[in-house]
Amino acid sequence: MEIYSHDSSSVLTRRCFLQAGSVVVASIGCDGKILGAAGDSSKKRITVGAHVWVYAAKQPEYNVTPVLPQIFSDLKYARIDGVELMHNVLRKRETVERIGELSQKYELPVIGTSFSGAMWNRDKYEAVLEDAELVIGYLAKLKGKTFGISVGASPQKKTAQQLDVQADLLRKIMAIAEKHRVTVNLHNHTYEVVDDLHDLKGTLARIPEAKLGPDLNWLVRGGVDPVWFIRNYGEQIVFLHLRDQYKDGRWSEALGEGDMNYEAIGKALRDVKFSGIAVIELAHENKFEITRPLRESWKISRQYVRQVLG
Repeated sequence: MEIYSHDSSSVLTRRCFLQAGSVVVASIGCDGKILGAAGDSSKKRITVGAHVWVYAAKQPEYNVTPVLPQIFSDLKYARIDGVELMHNVLRKRETVERIGELSQKYELPVIGTSFSGAMWNRDKYEAVLEDAELVIGYLAKLKGKTFGISVGASPQKKTAQQLDVQADLLRKIMAIAEKHRVTVNLHNHTYEVVDDLHDLKGTLARIPEAKLGPDLNWLVRGGVDPVWFIRNYGEQIVFLHLRDQYKDGRWSEALGEGDMNYEAIGKALRDVKFSGIAVIELAHENKFEITRPLRESWKISRQYVRQVLG
C-alpha cells in the first residue's frame, strides 16, 4: 500500500512509514500547541482533541483496531484537531503503520495515548516498564507527544511503600518518554483523588515536578471540585480530559448537554493561563442507546469546547 504526502509530490510505502515519521501531516508540540505542516508557527493554537474510549467500550478487549477507519473519519468530519489513542493499539508494528496511513489520509495527527498499569505492584514492575517502553517507541514514530498515565487502582488505600514503588516506576517511564520527546501527564480516574487525593498527593510528594492531565468529570465523581483543582494545580496542568454529566450522575450524550459548570471551569482555566491540550472523551452508561451518530456528538462537543474555553 502506498501513502501519499499532502501535495502528492512524494510517495511512501507501508514498509517504510515508520522510518519516515516526518511525513505526518501535523505534529503536536510538547507545550500543547498544534503546528501545521512544516512547523508553521503562525498556526499555533490550543488543541481540541478526542480520546477513542467511546469506540473502545464496544470492542472486544477494548481494542479499536477494527474501527480505526471510522474513528478517523468521524473525527475529521467533526473538525477535531487530533486523536488520543489507547495504548493497546500501539503494541504491533502493522497496527501502528495503519494508524499512520489513516492519520495522513484524514490529515488528523495523533496527539498521544493514554496508558495504564498497576504501577504500585512490585510484582508487575518490569512488565509495566517494558510495555511502556514499547508503546512510547511506537507513539514517537507517529509523532505523538503526550502520554497520559493512570497508575492503577489497588484493593486498599496505597501504603507508603506502594507509593514509593509507583513513583520509582513513574520516574523510569518519564525518562524513557523524555528521550522520545514525549511528555508524561498524570491522568486520574476516581481512585487517585478520593480520600483527600491520597494517591495523587502521594505521587506528587515523591515527584513534585510531575505534569498533570486531569479528567475533570472523574474529579467530580471522586468528590473533587474541578474549579478548585484547576486553581490549586494549574501550573502543573498540561492536558485535560473533558466529559459531561447530568445532575443524577449519568453521562450526557455530548459535551455541553449535561449539568457540569464548564463556564466556571473555562474561567478558571483562563485565570491560570492554561495553554495545553483539551481532549474530549465521550462515554455512555451501560445499555445507553445513542440518539445520533457519534460524529454528530463529536461535532456538538467540539463546538461547545470552543465556546466555553475559547
